[in-house]
Amino acid sequence: MTLFQTIILGLMAVLAVSMILSAWRLVHGPSIPDRVIAFDTLTIHVVGLVAMFVLVVGEELLLDVVTVVAVLGFLATVALARYIEEGRS
Repeated sequence: MTLFQTIILGLMAVLAVSMILSAWRLVHGPSIPDRVIAFDTLTIHVVGLVAMFVLVVGEELLLDVVTVVAVLGFLATVALARYIEEGRS
């Protein structure tokens, strides 16, 4: 294993811990806007983890997964923000 792969795996571990904290905020958030931000952060973490996994494994086909998850996360965040803005929370 190269130094680059070791560093990427370490960063993936840090990102996984941060992802767990974001998931906790998503479940236990005191308000709906806190949960929306936690959801957005969680999707960004998933994109980051998959992108780093691509760097370690070298399977470039997974970059399509990164793009799809990023777009779906963005659309879900926009939809939830509009839901809150209309006052249906």
